[in-house]
Amino acid sequence: MNVSIKFGTDGWRAVMAREFTFDNVAIVAQAIANYVKEQGHAERGVVIGYDARLLSDLFADLIADVLTANGIPALVTDRDTPTPVTVYTVRARGLAGAVMLTASHNPPQYNGIKFIPETCHPALPETTDAIEEQIAYCLKHPESVKRDGNASLKQTIDPRPDYFAHLHGLLDTRALAGLKVVFDPLYATGRDYVDGFLREVGAQVETVKGERNPAFGGSLPDPNPQNLRLLSERVRETGAHLGLATDGDADRFGVVDSDGEMVTANQVIVLTLWYLLRKMKPESGHAVRTVATTHQIDALARCYGNITVHETPVGFKWVGSTMARTGALVGGEESGGLSIAGHIPEKDGILADLLMAEMVAKEGMTLKQALAQVAQQTGEYRTQRIDLHVSESVKGELMRRFREQPPNNLNGLHVVGTNLIDGVKLLLEGGAWVLVRPSGTEPLIRCYIEAHDEVALNGLKEAMQELVEAG
Repeated sequence: MNVSIKFGTDGWRAVMAREFTFDNVAIVAQAIANYVKEQGHAERGVVIGYDARLLSDLFADLIADVLTANGIPALVTDRDTPTPVTVYTVRARGLAGAVMLTASHNPPQYNGIKFIPETCHPALPETTDAIEEQIAYCLKHPESVKRDGNASLKQTIDPRPDYFAHLHGLLDTRALAGLKVVFDPLYATGRDYVDGFLREVGAQVETVKGERNPAFGGSLPDPNPQNLRLLSERVRETGAHLGLATDGDADRFGVVDSDGEMVTANQVIVLTLWYLLRKMKPESGHAVRTVATTHQIDALARCYGNITVHETPVGFKWVGSTMARTGALVGGEESGGLSIAGHIPEKDGILADLLMAEMVAKEGMTLKQALAQVAQQTGEYRTQRIDLHVSESVKGELMRRFREQPPNNLNGLHVVGTNLIDGVKLLLEGGAWVLVRPSGTEPLIRCYIEAHDEVALNGLKEAMQELVEAG
């Protein structure tokens, strides 16, 4: 049990049988139980969900044993369940929080645990720090871990009916009838959710990679263009209106247009805001994006004149907490996280997929046609992330220099401002920008770049590569 367990916003992730063992899972479960009891919420109970990975159901049962041994009612989902569905159950049943067993889109040998509090957005540092303190205590005092569960406090639940009923209230399900869709859950937890809901409302759906496979077919459950090649092929071959996908725990999305080409997460967030503004016509409102997410959201908000855009650090915990505070219409992050008003302030790939399907059906156009309409209002935006490998010593020095002595211009564009909310963001004349953030786990610097055309984008990429290579 002599292991370091770091419990951040995304919880603890580790390799199964090496660090992610039953004994260590029990320690984390006890730490969560201690936290819930300290908050005075033990009697409200906790829901436990798990993804499609090997042994996840057994780990979930162990966590239930630890919680119930501590007098906390435990509701365990009856099958592997998406993170957003598990989190919605917290709201639907008034629970103290959720424990989710998932390593998201990590390789299949990994598993993980995260705790989502009653706020239904990813845990903020005050919560994760408190749980880490409890983990440290339990590691020093393994005898404090209670594993003799109380069967009377444990129940198995099917959370899908409540979640689907909620979606019926958010979506125009009549518009979805007759839509032709291909769905790819990547052998993971999203199966029977996106496709199940669409079939329930009368859409024509083909599912690929729809069986549970804990090895994810030898790939990663990450909805990137390479992993979605089969989805793209089937969309083209079947003449589907669009293709939809979810990641390992279905909190992130992948979207493919009718021509088989993938639409980026930034574009999906912009389309969601555009569609909801047209659909709801709010007199005023809010949108939330991370510092790394496209400024086309800001441009669209200016076009409507009544939407305030909030910029947060990277991570959906900041997006979700800001959504909860402001009642924002849309919140999103460029890595594939999205939620909307009226839903939980947690990223939900299922909802994001279904919103794109509804928009295509209601607007009667392809995703690219919708993007062209948005561009007529906002102008064109091109965004890309590049990872530049550097040594750890050079990484620290580069970040210090960017903070204290940022360049005066990049690729001929003057730097008109800097933003230090998360990393160093260089704001350039004409609306282009570059964000530089160090990786916390790898010897590299991540550069997020946005410009209004491909030529400017490529020029900024070359300028950043030269700056970083020069050390």
